[in-house]
This record gives sequence, C-alpha cells and structure tokens, in this order.
Amino acid sequence: MAGSTFGELFRVTNFGESHGPAIGCVIDGCPPGLELSEADIQPELDRRRPGTSRHVTQRNEPDAVEILSGVFEGRTTGTPICLLIRNTDQRSKDYGNLLATFRPGHADYTYHQKYGLRDPRGGGRSSARLTAPMVGAGAVARKWLQQAYGTRFTGWMTQIGDIEIPFEGEEHIGANPFFAANASDIPRLEAYMDELRKAGDSCGARIRVEARGVPVGLGEPLFDKLDADIAYAMMGINAVKGVEIGAGFASVAQRGTTHGDELTPQGFAGNNAGGVLGGISTGQDIVVSIAIKPTSSIRSPRRSVGLDGQPTTVETFGRHDPCVGIRATPIAEAMLALVLMDHALRHRAQCGDVRVGMTPIVGRRA
Repeated sequence: MAGSTFGELFRVTNFGESHGPAIGCVIDGCPPGLELSEADIQPELDRRRPGTSRHVTQRNEPDAVEILSGVFEGRTTGTPICLLIRNTDQRSKDYGNLLATFRPGHADYTYHQKYGLRDPRGGGRSSARLTAPMVGAGAVARKWLQQAYGTRFTGWMTQIGDIEIPFEGEEHIGANPFFAANASDIPRLEAYMDELRKAGDSCGARIRVEARGVPVGLGEPLFDKLDADIAYAMMGINAVKGVEIGAGFASVAQRGTTHGDELTPQGFAGNNAGGVLGGISTGQDIVVSIAIKPTSSIRSPRRSVGLDGQPTTVETFGRHDPCVGIRATPIAEAMLALVLMDHALRHRAQCGDVRVGMTPIVGRRA
C-alpha cells in the first residue's frame, strides 16, 4: 500500500491493522549513538493510549512497545529501528454488522471502492490506532532534537465542541484527561462529554501544539517548505480537517502593519508567522493549530447504503471516543517532532557547513 511511509531522511514506515496481531513501524535514518530504550518511548505511548479515562474508548490496550532492531547495548546503531506494539484487546464481533454496509463519515466506502475489499474490524488500516506507532517514532525524534538543539514540544486542547477552553497555565495539561491548559473548567467539560455519550453522539476539537527551541534554517524553498510539510503531517492524522500555522485564518482580518512580525535587535516583535518565513524556520516557536472532526463511529442510527446500493440504517457498536480530539495532543506533538527531525537532518546534510556573521536574533514566544 502506498502512503505508509513518512519523511525523507528520517523515514517512518507504519504497518498493521486495528484488530491485527500487532501494529508498529520501522524507523530508517536515525543517527547512530543515541541512547535509546523502551523507557524513552513508553511514556509518550501512555499519554495516547485508550482506556485512560471514562471519556475515551474503553478498549484496554497497554500499548507496550518493543524495540526489535536498530539498538545495541542501549544505543542506536544507524540501522533500521523496528518498534512493535501488540494488540491484546480486540473485539472484532462488534463490527459484524458492518460487513455489508458503510459507516457515514468513515473510510469504509472509499476503502471498498479503491481496493475492492476492506477490513471492517475497528476500521482496519484507517483506524486511529495506527497513530500509536507514529507516537513511538515521534518519541525517538523528540529525544534526538532535545539533545541536539534543546527543542521541546507542548500541546493542549483549546476547544471541544462549542466550548472554548481558556488558557490558565501549562502546568494543568497533564492533570486532566483533555490535555487542557485549564483547571477550573474541567467539570464542565466532563459533564459535556457525559451528555454526548448518553445521546450517542460525538463532537470535534481544536488542538494547539508548539515546538520551542527550534534552530533557524529548517525547511526548503517552494514545495518542501517547513510549514507545508507540517500541514501535510497534521492532515495525515485521523479526523483532522484543518490546519493553521501561526495566526492562520485570523490573518485574513489582519493588516500588514499588524501581521508582519517586525525584527528588532532584541528579537521578533510578534509571531503571527508561527515560526516560519518563506518556508524556513525563524528560530521562534513553531505554532500549529488543528481542527478535528466529530467521531464518525456513533451509536445514533444513521442513513447509509449496503453493498447492493440499497438504503439501510447503520448503528455503530463497540468502544469509541465521543471526541477523538481528546487523545490527539500527543499525536500532534509526535507528528510535529517527526517533521522537525526530518528537516533537521536534511538541513545538516546540505547546510551544515554554512556560517553567517550575524548572530540569530532571539525568537519571541507566541
């Protein structure tokens, strides 16, 4: 299947299905000598894994990662790294009623039309479960970037459904199941999700993710722009329907005197550009927002058609997130890390010897 490999120099090939024996990825291009073990990867997978609260799918997967290759005596060897995550809590019988019909809003219809057959169990290859290997690969990229440049990644939910979540402090992100930078509104968010679940419905979400300590110069002109590759990566996450870099669509209402971030000896006066100018990183924070659609697999009866083209009604059973955006923050962080890792290696390969007399100006936080 085409479209299963991400990146150029830091290449990640994703494999598996939602209800197969295992999922995983092969990472090719990781520099040798990086200290790496399962303990470096598992915390990120634990942040993404299902069953962590009553507001997400209750599929109970430990998502325990195994490193099968590419590491010797605790260090990467420069050869392909294979990460394996075994599936242990499949309930394929929940999808028996979907063999002859298609869930509205899901990939069932397009997969059937493209390939002539499909795996209906948990969505098969189209399942958000396939984001877990990317989070594992992202953990490898995060460690290398942190050691090489001090780069760090932070993300949080800014909106769920029609509820905007005020920013109160990053210290709250890990203390609630929504990855919200907020403490006071969590009871309201929980009540909202409980109502959705009882109604057999779902909602979307908006996530903001930032990379801090990004070096100047990552990205290529024209078609390999850093922000273009970031948008490509984010749109590769299940259910993402929109991506903004920096001010994003708010740029439409801004004037040039406001939007253009002035340069001063002390740094940029703003960060409407989201840390990218001309497709190349400025050294400021990379700022990305993504819009995630409502979960397509819901209990409420929906109109559809069967394999015979005749009308039918679909009810989706099984264990599903009423808002897939709840677990999207670590996924978005991982995909941003993979883009920056790939571009860091590409920049090092072409421009590693470039020296300029000017010291980079200090980037300003968003």
